[in-house]
Amino acid sequence: MFFYEVDEDITLKFLDSNDAESLFQLTDTSRDTLREWLAWVDNTTTVADSKEFIDSTLTNYDEKKGMTTGIYYKGSLAGVAGFNNFNWRNRIASIGYWLGANYQGHGIMTRATSGLIDYAFHTLEMNRVEIRAAYDNKRSRAIPERLGFVKEGQIRQAEWLYDHYVDHVIYGMLAIEWESRN
Repeated sequence: MFFYEVDEDITLKFLDSNDAESLFQLTDTSRDTLREWLAWVDNTTTVADSKEFIDSTLTNYDEKKGMTTGIYYKGSLAGVAGFNNFNWRNRIASIGYWLGANYQGHGIMTRATSGLIDYAFHTLEMNRVEIRAAYDNKRSRAIPERLGFVKEGQIRQAEWLYDHYVDHVIYGMLAIEWESRN
């Protein structure tokens, strides 16, 4: 079982079936906020959907394809963050994240993402970490910008969100860059 203490307030740990109810409640109470940028929200309508998501993340981890964790803030599930995929040949990890509406604006995601980056470079021995965010999603884009990532470009119409395409901005951080700033 994965457990990573980011600081005195934030821990990252694998979600398991016991977390399905709290994950669903967090999603459901944050539905309007999350729906603006996350295409899966309308397909999460029951606790069973959250359990299915959790099961899929554990399978991805077992298959070494990705690693998804719950973000726990002062003991409560606040959101989800992890590596959407691993490119082991090229030593690249891609980070994705979301926070419940009541947890946004407190620096939680910046600290959780910093912990994931440390883990990627120090434990997984990755060479590169990527973060992609919708061009107009200023709050999500602020995370890699705050952490010193390099804005590497924009991908046009990278994602379909319900009734329209959105562009993505791609950010990158190399292990050597991360080490030189700490």
